[in-house]
Amino acid sequence: MKFLVTGCAGFIGFHIARKLIRDGHNVIGIDNLNSYYDLKLKKDRLNILKSIDAKKFIFHKLDISEESALNKISKYKVNIIVHLAAQAGVRYSLKHPKEYIKSNLNGFFNILNYSKKNKITKIIFASSSSVYGKTREKIFHENLRIDRPLQLYAATKASNELMAASYHHLYSIDFIGLRFFTVYGEWGRPDMAIYTFTKNITENKPVLLFNNGNNFRDFTYIDDAVAAINKSINYIKKQKKIFEIFNVGNNKNINVKEYLKVIELNLGKKANIIKVPHQPGDMISTRASTYKSKRNLKFSSKYNLQIGIKNYVNWFKDYYKK
Repeated sequence: MKFLVTGCAGFIGFHIARKLIRDGHNVIGIDNLNSYYDLKLKKDRLNILKSIDAKKFIFHKLDISEESALNKISKYKVNIIVHLAAQAGVRYSLKHPKEYIKSNLNGFFNILNYSKKNKITKIIFASSSSVYGKTREKIFHENLRIDRPLQLYAATKASNELMAASYHHLYSIDFIGLRFFTVYGEWGRPDMAIYTFTKNITENKPVLLFNNGNNFRDFTYIDDAVAAINKSINYIKKQKKIFEIFNVGNNKNINVKEYLKVIELNLGKKANIIKVPHQPGDMISTRASTYKSKRNLKFSSKYNLQIGIKNYVNWFKDYYKK
């Protein structure tokens, strides 16, 4: 099969593109290679994808927010789109809101129209646990209301789901939206907590714990996230006229202080912790209901925090030493 993977030089995009190429599929990868974080990391990811099989991976540097740019890839007969390109980061959205409108709304709209124009009827796209926003529920079910976002990033992701639903209704495009819960792991972004914690402990710098260390997250290891996308691909291939939203998480609520302790253990070094107030836009607690993804996708997480963090720290030491 032939896949279009948007954001292929990004964290999750790189991992699923690598999986697809290794499985013998053809991948058309696109990414704008912006400067949101270290460009070297993105280029190193791309080099790995090219090294697996140069014939099965074709890369185009383009920005999905520019509609005309997508014309460059119209010649490829794509079966499924895995749409992962987006402006990430909750806190970044507080200072740079226009970037989220440009990439997450205009860009998503362009992908929808590209799909319609080129008669591509299967799209898997990344949503986020952030869409649950201001809810009092302790476990987040897919049928909860998502109209109370805490920041613009969440608002754009919730909007993506609504935009996709309208195109499903109007043009019979099949969609699966995946609400990822705090994905971490090797080749992760430098704006993620695991990178900051690991780097600062290694360099004897303070580690900031927001909300005085009382935040809780449902952490998802990258290999589980990739497995969920792969299961979604298998599911959407067999279905007709579907629009589905699935959580991708562990159904576990872990204190960020516990997360930090596992990092300390793997580094063999204690953090210099500074507790700071709650950050505007941050969710205090997240926990995924995984019932629907288990029932429909036959997906359940396999990796616990201990394995995931150990793998990440080993990668961090090796990559940044070089």
